[in-house]
Amino acid sequence: MTGALLVAAGAAIGAPLRYLVDRAVGARYSGRFPWGTFAANVAGSLVLGMLTGATLAGAAGPGWQAFLGTGLCGALTTYSTFSFETLRLAESGARGLALANVSGTVVAGLAATYAGLGGASALLG
Repeated sequence: MTGALLVAAGAAIGAPLRYLVDRAVGARYSGRFPWGTFAANVAGSLVLGMLTGATLAGAAGPGWQAFLGTGLCGALTTYSTFSFETLRLAESGARGLALANVSGTVVAGLAATYAGLGGASALLG
């Protein structure tokens, strides 16, 4: 399968998964904070960290990188929605929530990436 088809296959899974995560989290946690987008972005960061660890250990090659990294994670995570929701919070006067969204997403995303990388390295290392 070519790289473009692998990316498309991964995106075909990642996009509906993102929608389902947003809906499931949104149904459980109401309020102004965009928990669904936050959860999708952190989950994608964890998967990408695991993929990076597997790649560094020689257990994942370019096909898996295209399918999981670019396709699935690219469609699962969303910078545009994160930006829009943060702007919407700030414009509505919820500047503290906007700041929490920015800092929380960055810190949790980096922590998830690091945890995924470390976990994959420990398992495959």
